[in-house]
Amino acid sequence: MPVYNAEKYLNTAIESILNQTFNNYEFIILDDASTDGSWDIIKRFANTDKRIVALRNSKNLRTTKTLNRGLKIAKGKYMVRMDADDWSYPDRLQKQFDFMENHPEVGVSGGTIEICDQRLKVLNLRRYPQTDENARKIIFRYSPFAHPATIWRMKIIKEIGGYNENIPLSQDYELYFRVGQKSKFSNLSEVILKLRTHDDSSSLALGKSQEQFALYSRIKAFLEYGYTMTTFDKAYTFLQMLSLVIIPQKVKFWLFNFIRRQL
Repeated sequence: MPVYNAEKYLNTAIESILNQTFNNYEFIILDDASTDGSWDIIKRFANTDKRIVALRNSKNLRTTKTLNRGLKIAKGKYMVRMDADDWSYPDRLQKQFDFMENHPEVGVSGGTIEICDQRLKVLNLRRYPQTDENARKIIFRYSPFAHPATIWRMKIIKEIGGYNENIPLSQDYELYFRVGQKSKFSNLSEVILKLRTHDDSSSLALGKSQEQFALYSRIKAFLEYGYTMTTFDKAYTFLQMLSLVIIPQKVKFWLFNFIRRQL
């Protein structure tokens, strides 16, 4: 769990992991030089629960480098992502662990999530492709996973070098493409996480930059990683490039969520 100035929601996020029915894990929480009370909250939890590994960056490294710092010290067979403003259902880890144990061909999987307001009131469901085939069909249009709801096979992540530190945003998207070269994709049909939306969330604050890096990841996957784009995928990508300069980001954010609710 990377953390940066998340004191408003951090207690809830941490407690949702500590209250999991699955207990055999280490909980690596990395504070990225927060300027609010986040680090004090993390230390308080770490002092009462030995499963927590609390680290603090001496300077702000941003998400990608912070995640890689956590990967370097992680000891587990799997890496589960969690954001500092979301909430995981109590049986999330058990369900994801059991699935990965029973599907060794899968390198990364996620699940259905609930899109919520800042008070975690459910606004709508967001489902993701359950099969590898369907995930690959849509991967050039939108992410086949909700990053904070994912579980990854550590052997593969370490083999390919973790997150690409040249990509500060949408870093998960580029990593999906590289993991997909070595394994299959999947998602659980069950709801496993509440994703909180609020004015400070990165999807709104950094939406345009995130979209630019997502487009970069798609082109890189096509040119370097051996993925095939359909004619529709190419047209979709081209139109998305045009939309960066003609459609306001808030409008695009609303439109994307509207379309995803229909899928």
